[in-house]
Amino acid sequence: MGSFSDFNLLPSLLGALKEKKLNIPTEIQTKAIPLMMQGRSVVGVSETGSGKTLAYALPLLHRLKTLENNNNSVEKPSSPRAIIMVPTRELGEQVSKVFKTLTHTTRLRVRPALGGMAFEQARRNIADSFEVLLATPGRLIQLIDKDLVDLMDVRFLIFDEADQMLDQGFLPDSDFIVGACPRDVQLALFSATVSPSVQKLMNSLFKDAEVIRSTGSGKVVKSLTTQNQIVIDGKRWPLFEKILKTPVKGGTLIFTNTREQCDKLTKELHDRGYAVTMYRGEMDKNERRTNLKNFREGKVDLLVSTDLAARGLDLDNLGRVINYHLPEQMENYLHRVGRTARAGRAGLVINLVTERDQRLISQLDGKKAAPLADRPIKHAPKPSVRAKIDSKPKPKYASKIKRKTK
Repeated sequence: MGSFSDFNLLPSLLGALKEKKLNIPTEIQTKAIPLMMQGRSVVGVSETGSGKTLAYALPLLHRLKTLENNNNSVEKPSSPRAIIMVPTRELGEQVSKVFKTLTHTTRLRVRPALGGMAFEQARRNIADSFEVLLATPGRLIQLIDKDLVDLMDVRFLIFDEADQMLDQGFLPDSDFIVGACPRDVQLALFSATVSPSVQKLMNSLFKDAEVIRSTGSGKVVKSLTTQNQIVIDGKRWPLFEKILKTPVKGGTLIFTNTREQCDKLTKELHDRGYAVTMYRGEMDKNERRTNLKNFREGKVDLLVSTDLAARGLDLDNLGRVINYHLPEQMENYLHRVGRTARAGRAGLVINLVTERDQRLISQLDGKKAAPLADRPIKHAPKPSVRAKIDSKPKPKYASKIKRKTK
């Protein structure tokens, strides 16, 4: 497709895209939108920053608005026609912003029910009639258990950032939620990588879906510049501080592997006079949201995090990513560096490399830099997808639910 107008989207959606100066679809959008417009279930695997949210938001809003234009409006309260599942509140709020740029012309209603917000607030959000429910799995399970939401009219169920959601242990919840929807619900799953949990879901609930991959999936994007800095005798700090003294435009996101490492590095930076904040699991959610907000707004230039910040977050003001500790798995590395060099923009990642990291470094294929520039590096292989499965895993909640029919 050469432009969004080639998809035959509603004029109201095309107008919203024009306002945002979005004219040419990305690869994943070009592949996913026509299939979803046809009512096909889809698995979309594409690198971070490639426009996956718009890839499902546009066909979803088009089909919902078409139903309304054909005198089939949503009137029953607490009965959405579409559900978008996200792993965290932060990512839910990010998706909500994307939808707001599109729904001001379509007048479709998107209501959040996210973990981290007060339960009473979530209940009020879904109390009247609306079209799209944006939810985290645990919060949606609560609403279902309390009979506060009716899924009888759900036509579309979308899993966004599925790798993060399922890696957090939400696979049984996903089975339960799909089982609570009508049998003919259209499913879509979007992910930057295919973890074992995502593969399991693809083999069961998505075994009949169309699997599409962008050519950049499983790879470091071409617009990313990578610098590998060798750590001598375990002395990270002198090398790290030298890097920090090199100015960049925008903030610096610094990754560690554990919460303990995150706490220690944050304290060390603070004690040495750096303006720094932290983002990790097992901390107060409101504090974590505030820290992320301050970093996004440029009030603090340094954000130290675990892999919690590696997936899904869109940080417009990010100048560079530093892997103070490199992860063991290529999958986690791709998520981390995907915070920069998004949507074709340039980005910079700096890796502090020890002998322990050589296996990961040997897999990388991207912008090479001294001192490891003379080493050939290769892409990690694309995960394979089994075409068939012998039997479908029994959901944990199978005894609690019965599939609904329209």
